[in-house]
Amino acid sequence: MKIVLFDDNRVGVLTEQGFCDVTSVVPQHQNGYAANFWARLCSNFEKVRPKIDAAVQKGESRPLDRVRLRSPVLNPTKVLAAASNYGSHVDEMRDRGAPDSWLLDFDVFLKAPSSIIGPGDTLSLPDVTGEIHHESELAVVIGKGGKNIPESEAMDHVLGYTIAIDVTLRGKGDRSRRKSYDGFTPLGPCMVTADEIKDPHGLSVKLWVNGDLRQDANTGDMLVKIPAIIAYASNVMTLNPGDLISTGSPPGVGEIHPGDRMVAEIDGIGRLEIPVAGKKK
Repeated sequence: MKIVLFDDNRVGVLTEQGFCDVTSVVPQHQNGYAANFWARLCSNFEKVRPKIDAAVQKGESRPLDRVRLRSPVLNPTKVLAAASNYGSHVDEMRDRGAPDSWLLDFDVFLKAPSSIIGPGDTLSLPDVTGEIHHESELAVVIGKGGKNIPESEAMDHVLGYTIAIDVTLRGKGDRSRRKSYDGFTPLGPCMVTADEIKDPHGLSVKLWVNGDLRQDANTGDMLVKIPAIIAYASNVMTLNPGDLISTGSPPGVGEIHPGDRMVAEIDGIGRLEIPVAGKKK
């Protein structure tokens, strides 16, 4: 199932003809502003799914171009991202002059949830000194939360997957700060439930800037696989329903500028298109 959020955070399911609005069967949804409706849907998705399936069967599909798609992840309590999880990316960052230190070791870090934007949004670059780069990544949406999750049970906590672009200000200083500017976490176009992705470690990940292919890799090249990322992160902090974990950038990262258009694509999920705006340098 491919789930989208649109307009005032209404809930839809993608179909061959467009999408079907299933908001009426989502518990506690009140025009998108009911407290934690999205987290409750993530936590109780298997119970709600039969009602969603029935609504899709009975409902009428609508064209996507008549609505504004939003981020398919709403108000997570945290956005986690994996650092240095592709060997070739580590090598390219070392070649670019990154210090051979802990910054090139695998770890997880936090990004501000306020950095999230969706496929209907524009990334407005901040007026800062330094290069701003794109990093296209597979992102995991947590369904069932937990603490100290065993690696053997980690995939039971995955609700689905989406595309993330981990936008990054290169330079010195705290990694979380450099990756948390408003708009620095584009997500979309949908969230695909885990049952539709047979092997999340066998997906093509690509990103173009203005039609130029920058990133072309496979999630099978992750140094630390998704179950281990979840287990590691949950040993540090409790994962809550609706939380997002971005699994790390493949090689091919590069600078973006005002006027650019980024297009990220991952097998089975779709294409995320994000225009870039800001002051010309």
